[in-house]
Amino acid sequence: MATPILVVEDEPEIRELLAFTLSRASYDVVEAESSEQALQLLDRGIPELAIIDWMLPNMSGVDLARRLRRDELTQSMPIIMLTARGEEADKLRSFESGVDDYVTKPFSPRELLARIKALLRRSGAPADNILESGGIRLDLNSHRVTIEGELVHVGPTEYRLLELLMRHPDRAFDRSQLLDRVWGRSVYVEERTVDVHVLRLRKVLQPFKLQHLIQTVRGVGYRFSPQ
Repeated sequence: MATPILVVEDEPEIRELLAFTLSRASYDVVEAESSEQALQLLDRGIPELAIIDWMLPNMSGVDLARRLRRDELTQSMPIIMLTARGEEADKLRSFESGVDDYVTKPFSPRELLARIKALLRRSGAPADNILESGGIRLDLNSHRVTIEGELVHVGPTEYRLLELLMRHPDRAFDRSQLLDRVWGRSVYVEERTVDVHVLRLRKVLQPFKLQHLIQTVRGVGYRFSPQ
C-alpha cells in the first residue's frame, strides 16, 4: 500500500485535482469533504500526512487542525493548510493552530508535491516506501516482508502491527495505543488480542532468530528494538 494522505476539501473540483495529483505521484488518497467526515476516517486509520482546506463547513480547517494536535494519535502527523487566504495574519493564525505548512490557492501541483515530500522526510517517513531495520525489510507498496532475502508470509494484522512498531523503533506502546493505531477506534476488540498477534508475529520471526526484536515492556506493552 502506498503512503496514505488525507485530503479534506469541500469543493469537488479542487478535491478531484488534489486526488489526481497525489495518485499520479503514487500516494494513496483518502478523501473527505468535511471535518466531521475526516474525523470518522481517522478512527479507521492514521495517514502519513493531511492536506486540509481552511474554509470547511461547520468545523473549519483551523479548528480541525487544533483538534488533531490535541489527539495523541494525530499530534505528530504533518498537516498542510490549503486556503485562498494569503494575508500574513491568516498565515500566522494557521501556524498557531499547529499546521506544518501553508499553501495558497491557486496552487502549483509540483510545488505542493515538493512540500509534501519535504514534510514526509522531516517526519521520518521511509524513502521509496521501503522500511528496513533489524534485518527486516518492509515494502510498503506491495505489503511484502523480506528477511535475509527470503519472502515471508505475514498476516494483514501482523503486518500493520510490525509496520507501526518499526516506524517507531524503541518506542514503547501500551496495548490501547496499539489497538487504536492498528485496529482503529471504530473497532472494538479486547486488549489481550494484541498479545495474540504479537505471539503470531514472533513465531514468524523465530526461524530467523529475530523474535527478540519485539520486546515486552513490563507494565506497559511492546516495542520494536533493532539494537
